Amino acid sequence: MYTHLLIATDGSELADKGVAHGVALAGRLGAAVTFVNITEPFPIFAWGGAMAGYAAGDEFAAYQEGGRQYAKEVLDKCKASADLAGVRAKVLHIENRKPAEAILELSQAQGCDLIVMASHGRRGLGRLLLGSQTAEVLSFTEIPVLVVR
Repeated sequence: MYTHLLIATDGSELADKGVAHGVALAGRLGAAVTFVNITEPFPIFAWGGAMAGYAAGDEFAAYQEGGRQYAKEVLDKCKASADLAGVRAKVLHIENRKPAEAILELSQAQGCDLIVMASHGRRGLGRLLLGSQTAEVLSFTEIPVLVVR
């Protein structure tokens, strides 16, 4: 049924449930998995004042390096869980992208036939203010999405 799952994770406890669910499903189906962690763009508009460009340069470098280190930790953990389950898996870290856009593009580029991701299930004003990457993926994808809560 499914042969290649894209499992998106931000490393949160809820995302870990999505990872576990996706790995278990892939194991039962004999499917391959691509794990992805996405570092969002640096919040450049948070900086103001005359020295913003200079201060932001150092902060930008620290932000990128922190994102890379965090992604490595998260993705190493995901890969270890797949290896333990006997699931073929690769990991990808994508920088400076909105998660939903990166997930949609990557699912097509990698030939995935199922996206697995978690959602907090926010409603009302909370969803409006915080946004929902899962809702955006659901709105624009052409392949099935398994949402774990």
